[in-house]
Amino acid sequence: MNRPRLTLTTGLIAAALAALSQSASAMQLRSADVHNSDDYPTVAAVRHMGELLSQRSGGKFKTKVFNKGALGSEKETIDQVKIGALEMTRVNISPMNAICAKTQVPTMPFLFRSVDHMRKSLDGPAGEEILKSCEPQGFIGLAFYDSGARSIYGRKPVKTVADAKGMKIRVQQSDLWVALIGAMGANATPMPIGEVYTGLKTGLIDAAENNVPSFEGFKHFEAVKYYSMTEHSMAPEMLLMSKLVFDKLSKAEQDMIRAAAKESVAFQRKKWDEQEAKSMAAVKAGGAEIIEVDKASFQAVMAPVYAKFMTTPDLQRLVKTIQDSK
Repeated sequence: MNRPRLTLTTGLIAAALAALSQSASAMQLRSADVHNSDDYPTVAAVRHMGELLSQRSGGKFKTKVFNKGALGSEKETIDQVKIGALEMTRVNISPMNAICAKTQVPTMPFLFRSVDHMRKSLDGPAGEEILKSCEPQGFIGLAFYDSGARSIYGRKPVKTVADAKGMKIRVQQSDLWVALIGAMGANATPMPIGEVYTGLKTGLIDAAENNVPSFEGFKHFEAVKYYSMTEHSMAPEMLLMSKLVFDKLSKAEQDMIRAAAKESVAFQRKKWDEQEAKSMAAVKAGGAEIIEVDKASFQAVMAPVYAKFMTTPDLQRLVKTIQDSK
């Protein structure tokens, strides 16, 4: 009577050990994102990268995206990635500016002539140099994702830099953004994004600046109707991986992760372009007016911003490399 039971128990143990072995051979790559929508372009892109990795690794790599800020703010997830407590995170480039100096370069105003110029620059040697510059700080820069062009929207059209003079314009809490808006003769007003709608509605601020999907997504087009296409910044997003985690992998595994990340860029850009077009149609339908601007008048006052932030020969070289690229 005992023998069948022993056989059954032995079989269960063997099955459990096999499952444990299989589980141990799989590696989960957890990635953080603060965007709420499960279909937001960056969230979908990292998930797509994970699918590519799973296929190519025979299931060894499993990627899970924790969006909606589930693992903390962008700063908090950057800190977790640095110490290896989290494998990956997708962040706006701005929080990385104080960590690796070269990430400041793509944030500079009017650096890119167009979306095409931005994409070619970041896909080329200059972009790779910026990504690699984060390695000594504990980060593997895997890819740049699009974040659109940021423009000014407010209570009145802003067609030239003279129109911005004296306006109270909400900016991100960053020295660069304060300097950028100040160079236009406007009054930079740092403020969390969650307070902008009320600020616009009540007149606490005259304007804000952001991309079209944010203008729509945060319902700011309901508060102010003039979206002036200054396109003063095309600062990208970054996909970062923990160097502590990355260095434990084989060269073949590292190459596989890098390749999947690069392939996810095209996927993200396609999703971004679709989102941008959809948002533009929505704000126009909601009564927003899109204003063409004299970009040259804005560019003409940006020299002090470059002088303040591009302070080393290395940074100045990178700026010139991008500016001179076709």
